[in-house]
Amino acid sequence: MDLNSKIFVAGHRGLVGSSIVRKLQRDGYKKIITRTREEVNLLDFSSVRNFFEKERPEYAFLAAAKVGGILANSSQKGDFIYQNLQIQNNVIHNAYLSGVKKLLFLGSSCIYPKNCPQPIKEEYLLSGYLEETNDAYAIAKIAGLVMCRSYNNQYKTNFISAMPTNLYGYNDNFNLQTSHVLPALMKKFHDAKIYDQKAVTVWGTGAPLREFLFVEDLAEALVFLMNNYNEDTHINVGTGRDISIKDLAYLIKDIVGFKGEVVFDPTKPDGTPRKLLDVSKLEKAGWKAQTSLEDGIKATYQWFLDNQK
Repeated sequence: MDLNSKIFVAGHRGLVGSSIVRKLQRDGYKKIITRTREEVNLLDFSSVRNFFEKERPEYAFLAAAKVGGILANSSQKGDFIYQNLQIQNNVIHNAYLSGVKKLLFLGSSCIYPKNCPQPIKEEYLLSGYLEETNDAYAIAKIAGLVMCRSYNNQYKTNFISAMPTNLYGYNDNFNLQTSHVLPALMKKFHDAKIYDQKAVTVWGTGAPLREFLFVEDLAEALVFLMNNYNEDTHINVGTGRDISIKDLAYLIKDIVGFKGEVVFDPTKPDGTPRKLLDVSKLEKAGWKAQTSLEDGIKATYQWFLDNQK
């Protein structure tokens, strides 16, 4: 990409899309194209086709998706598979039809089998059964990366796929019904502090291990990949380090300043026991995450405090 390239960021108001826009703006890219859901309905083929025919972006970041935590993924499986398939089918196909030079598709580390070896290498994809609580979302994302690879094979496009680990950061979703674990814990501890509660209950045993990537780091990685990576195979994006949910809860508790107890509820699902990405391929390509988990959580909590309304 050069600074005058026309760059479309799909999902620019979400956690990932907004961070990509900020990164592009910081780097001096002048023609960043964004559209709200009201302006372009990514679930509607005609709406997406008309947009691509009119705007003719040269590059596209596909960060739009329906996302959520364990509760949302397990209770809204139909919505998750339908909406994600529709969005990516419409955007990827119309990117091909309109001659987009390069597209980057965002997947998720949940595409990998529930019990695959750790850390997770790219080649472990489709080597075992998926985690049941988010299999609908995972299958949609697997379809997206296979679609990119298939279009490259048949139509000679340059569509790449990146699989980020668990994300958090500015513009995150703090709704306890639909959020992921880190922002959910932050909201729980914050509310408990404000309302002087005695304890906070955390789902599960606290034993599962998870890897977390600050979304500003992800944006750095994605722009790097758009400019430097051209392989058919997807690439993992993460830190290469993980933490137990129990230790994460106590870390967030301390940063938020909650003084009460933490209670773990083993009757609630833990999800996958461990999910750590092997990021050696990305590091060999020339990129490595820079933000520590503690610093990232502190920055995210400050953003939360500044943007509560």
